[in-house]
Amino acid sequence: MAESITDKQVAAVLRPFVRATGPTLDALREADPLGLVAGAADRDVAGQARLPRRRRDRLRDRLSAMKVPGTGAWAGMDAAERTDWWINRVGRVTSLVTAVPGLGGVLADRLPVQDTLGAASQGLVLCAIAGERGVTGIGDRVRLLAWVLFERDIDPVVAGGRHAGYDESAREAEDAETAKLTEELSASSRTHGRVTVKAFARTLWRLGRSLLSITGELEKRPTGRIHHRALGVLPVVGMLGDYLGERSALKRVAGRADRWLTEHATS
Repeated sequence: MAESITDKQVAAVLRPFVRATGPTLDALREADPLGLVAGAADRDVAGQARLPRRRRDRLRDRLSAMKVPGTGAWAGMDAAERTDWWINRVGRVTSLVTAVPGLGGVLADRLPVQDTLGAASQGLVLCAIAGERGVTGIGDRVRLLAWVLFERDIDPVVAGGRHAGYDESAREAEDAETAKLTEELSASSRTHGRVTVKAFARTLWRLGRSLLSITGELEKRPTGRIHHRALGVLPVVGMLGDYLGERSALKRVAGRADRWLTEHATS
């Protein structure tokens, strides 16, 4: 019989995960990682010649009106609108990445890849939603992820790393793991001055791998409906079933997050 996973073990895995999502989401929210606003207005489509000033100003205004992080339109959105953006825009990307193993049908479903990426994607979006609701504490976000994804109500003392046994060596290990999870972001910022799409994708994969030590818990996360799972076991078209399932699951994740955030007032 497998040994059960404790709340302390779950918290120990989720704390560096949550800390690593911080710079990831900051990059997406504030730094215009795709370079749309900062640079696109100064180049033509081919990226070779500078646009005339009038066309450049028109393009810059158009980009600023786009509802994406780093634009004026984004700054004018309220928390509910930003939450919808994270769910619908980022959620589509992460759901697609998560669904790719579905190309292998049943064979891929026997591996923890999809659950790993799925939990990482859901955790990332959960932290984004928490941020838009003003929930910034690591312990609070750990409790949110544990409750929504793993059906665990973790004690705030444990989630916050204030329990007995959380000593200096534990803090150092957590710092090292967080640095490891975010090193692609740091390298991209140093090299390109921003976080690239490639760095984001690699970071999502690292976040997923960090959850492998609690693989048994990943099976508890919200998943698609039964018809999504039925389609997901078929070769090739299984990817479509898994994609639709991940999108459906993400909506359930958002609903559960809203309930938890409404019931738990945090400082």
